[in-house]
Amino acid sequence: MLRLDKFLANMKVGSRSQVHEIIKAGQVTVNGKVCRSAKQKVKEDAEVLVNGQAVIYQQYHYFLLNKPAGVLSATEDSRQKTVLDLLKDQDRYQKIAPVGRLDKDTTGLLLLTNDGQLAHQLLAPEYHVPKTYYALLAGVADEETAKAIAAGLTLKDGTELKPGQLKILRQDKDQEQSEIEITITEGKYHQVKRMFASQGMKVLKLKRLSMGPLTLPADLAPGSYRPLTEEELAALKQVAL
Repeated sequence: MLRLDKFLANMKVGSRSQVHEIIKAGQVTVNGKVCRSAKQKVKEDAEVLVNGQAVIYQQYHYFLLNKPAGVLSATEDSRQKTVLDLLKDQDRYQKIAPVGRLDKDTTGLLLLTNDGQLAHQLLAPEYHVPKTYYALLAGVADEETAKAIAAGLTLKDGTELKPGQLKILRQDKDQEQSEIEITITEGKYHQVKRMFASQGMKVLKLKRLSMGPLTLPADLAPGSYRPLTEEELAALKQVAL
């Protein structure tokens, strides 16, 4: 049960003060009856109309964002732009946040949701949700690099990493660069960059391509986002069981 004003405000009908005015004006009906009390409790599945238009309550929201470089994976920052600043006002639902973090200069797939339980399960190490990245490296990754990553790395500070999978896309020995795809099942601090640093290489570009069953759509421009499809959400929940 929710207060009517919270029900409407959560569904972005208006600000809390605007919602109060709409209710006082008799523009809201609940299950066929005009309601003028903002405090009235309503069920989430109640038939709520505002000026004859149905307002369907949705508790959780899920957006797939193509994160651009230069934007923080955070909910707010007093100085720098965050991924929530990329959302339209009507999509900035209460408690919506990025699932995990991509570094400021890292681009690609980022899930935004206010479903805290699902977010926890996708990030928890015991669920082993794979994440695949594209990287441009200063350094030539080879089969020995792939074997080291597949065996599981131990970094200089003692951090132990679970085995990953490395796919070499291109090697340029003249320029001493390579392009790779790497799949990992955890998300420790600057993990991909630290992994390659341990192999004497530097990550020049990093882009997340997938997270579990979610893949970055080719037609989703940097800075753009869209709601998850029902199929995507069902597949995502399945891996978090």
